[in-house]
Amino acid sequence: MIISVASGKGGTGKTTIAVNLALSLSNVQLIDCDVEEPNAALFLNLVISEKKNAFIPVPVIDKEKCTYCGKCREVCEYNAIAVLPQTKNSKGNILLFKNLCHGCGACKYLCPENAITEMNREIGVIEFGNVGDVQFVHGKLNIGEAMAPPVIRQVKQYMNPTRTVIIDAPPGTSCPVITAVQGTDYCLLVTEPTPFGLNDLQLAVETMRKLKIPFGVVINRCDLGDLKTENYCKYEGIPVLMKIPFSEQIAKSYSKGEPIIKLFPEYIDQFKRLFKDIKKEMKNRWKKK
Repeated sequence: MIISVASGKGGTGKTTIAVNLALSLSNVQLIDCDVEEPNAALFLNLVISEKKNAFIPVPVIDKEKCTYCGKCREVCEYNAIAVLPQTKNSKGNILLFKNLCHGCGACKYLCPENAITEMNREIGVIEFGNVGDVQFVHGKLNIGEAMAPPVIRQVKQYMNPTRTVIIDAPPGTSCPVITAVQGTDYCLLVTEPTPFGLNDLQLAVETMRKLKIPFGVVINRCDLGDLKTENYCKYEGIPVLMKIPFSEQIAKSYSKGEPIIKLFPEYIDQFKRLFKDIKKEMKNRWKKK
């Protein structure tokens, strides 16, 4: 089973849920796909055992073959290629903006002169480690790079199908989140009972429904704020699978990089129950189909 943990906004406790859920179960792989600011490793006290570079293929244009027809510019959805056509006084020119290139390969595939090849451009790194029974993988996007999805896709290539996979997704509802949660069996949406939390939860719920990914909610700091978040979930028929009250001790342990279950071992049973409830939700959905 592949479980993604996401949130409509940052700071709701998404990584806290992902890490503590992984540490409470056996035969688990934890993948941090928040490649712009990965922090799950900070709570695991692990040693990185292996590193691999992450790349994106970018076009290389042979100007001896190129006729400056502009076909590559036409098919590029991201305006990464500019073509100056030939005139009586100039041969023409072609410009490539590498940071805008998404590596889709359309320009190479559709070039009528076969003037385009590809080369890999390094955009990040993928790191591996272990802590106890938990396998760990995360990606890091290089500073200055604009696109997280290519690194996220490469991180997800290392998912271990023999284990329960827990993916810590980026916050929000944009392309990096969608790339992280696509293909997962279930998504946990972590929220907080505040106006901002509810607004962004609604956006996240709409995203999961568009993607047709089953989901449930975890309400963190549930005794702060109001009941509007719970009432919304009840009205929309969204299962609230876990509620965690505000705790100064939990906040302090978080600031030290310590998991909840280290300070409060009783939470292990709660996270195991959360996993059982996810499996139950999945089973009920299959029955309805």
